[in-house]
Amino acid sequence: MYPELNILSKKFTLGFSPCPNDTFIFDALVNKKIDAEGLDFEVVLEDVQTLNQWALEGKLDISKISYGVLPLLTKNYSLLNSGGALGNGVGPLLISKKNIAALHIDECTVAVPGENTTAYLLFSLAFPHAKKKQFIVFNKIEDAILSEKVDCGVIIHENRFTYQKRGLKKILDLGEYWEEQTGCPIPLGGIVIKKFIDKETALQIDKLIRQSIEYAFQHYPALTDYVKIHSQEMEEYVMRKHIELYVNDFSIDQGEKGRVAIEQLLSIYSEMNNITINTEEVFLTP
Repeated sequence: MYPELNILSKKFTLGFSPCPNDTFIFDALVNKKIDAEGLDFEVVLEDVQTLNQWALEGKLDISKISYGVLPLLTKNYSLLNSGGALGNGVGPLLISKKNIAALHIDECTVAVPGENTTAYLLFSLAFPHAKKKQFIVFNKIEDAILSEKVDCGVIIHENRFTYQKRGLKKILDLGEYWEEQTGCPIPLGGIVIKKFIDKETALQIDKLIRQSIEYAFQHYPALTDYVKIHSQEMEEYVMRKHIELYVNDFSIDQGEKGRVAIEQLLSIYSEMNNITINTEEVFLTP
């Protein structure tokens, strides 16, 4: 797809996950329940690790990504203000089948949902000396623990609400650890847009995402077919818990508090990887 044709047609590729928080956010926009103001979107639903990889390849115009991969995208993408997931008490959990003390994690084999995920970054912050890590798709981590292919694993999304039913135990809430260390809300995922898209259009898309979320909240707690159809194996109460945990005021607009949290994450990434990140290149500003 040629960038100049994309701009002329005002049609953009848009990627997000099939998880309830993302379908809740984008439903009104992509299904034209609000006025899209002449813009059109070709939607792709994929797991976040696939979206992270595609963002590294520059595959989509607009995409949900983990904040853990954001430092690698700053030359080609800008971060939108709306549509992201930040908050308190929303972080990934480190769990196991057996009782394992946190001080023994460095010796364990740990399943992590993708090298460029925020979950991996938060785990690395808490356990910088852990070496035996395996990257596994997030919805297969519980099975890997139960079958003892790994000693423990980092879970995200709906697994936060269901892991105890499978007899699994929490070792550490990595989000709580982040909050204790930084005093900031947890940056989990954001929406990025290609920098070749003119700023006026990018700000228009940012505004439309905000309006899409506001529309969704106006009709909540009703769940639309769009949310349900992509969460077929999930009970409705889990869908609502998922939405209530990950979609909040930061999703409507990250604001100054959200921006400080993201800058803190970028700073920690810089220290961990010994690189320099120019935060002025990261954010979409008017």
